[in-house]
Amino acid sequence: MKREECRLAGVQQKDRPVRQPKSGLYLSVFILHISLLIACGDSKQAKKVEPYSGPIEEINDVKLLYSEAAMLKVKLTTAKQLRYVNDNRRYPKPIQIVFYGPSGDEVTTVRSDSGRYDKAKDIYVVIGHVEVVNKQKKEKLLTPELTWNPITKKVYTDKPVTVLSQLTGEKLYGIGLDANQDFTKYAIRKVTGVFNVDAGI
Repeated sequence: MKREECRLAGVQQKDRPVRQPKSGLYLSVFILHISLLIACGDSKQAKKVEPYSGPIEEINDVKLLYSEAAMLKVKLTTAKQLRYVNDNRRYPKPIQIVFYGPSGDEVTTVRSDSGRYDKAKDIYVVIGHVEVVNKQKKEKLLTPELTWNPITKKVYTDKPVTVLSQLTGEKLYGIGLDANQDFTKYAIRKVTGVFNVDAGI
């Protein structure tokens, strides 16, 4: 009798299904869920959009006129103007500026590769192969950069300058320059050289 009980007990143990512990499965699902949340958080941070800092307006064939007592004093022309949210402006194309005398005739012209306008300082800066020609004094100024302040009516630079005189043939080299806006009067801050060349610019 005991032998039969043992045999039946053995059959029951053989047919009984073996259950696997579920704690490991739950732990794996939990870790996977946490990983997905972290990945989503990183993705949102990576997609953070920077504020737009480009131009908000583009104008072609620009002509700016400055008058005084109903008389034209300055004319600025360029092919393109880019305006920004702070009202600064950039001129990526060559610039031509004409300064007029009391009788309305052209006194001085300025040409450059590009330029910009700083609204906060209210100044214009012309950049690249700047060439200033004073028609009355027959002088030419060459410099890489020049700043014009329409309020003070002054022009200045701290860059190297070269002044050539068509009348005397004199060539002046220096660092920095201050002038009135039509260049009828100017002073070089530091003269570095004076040469006499054949007359004619």
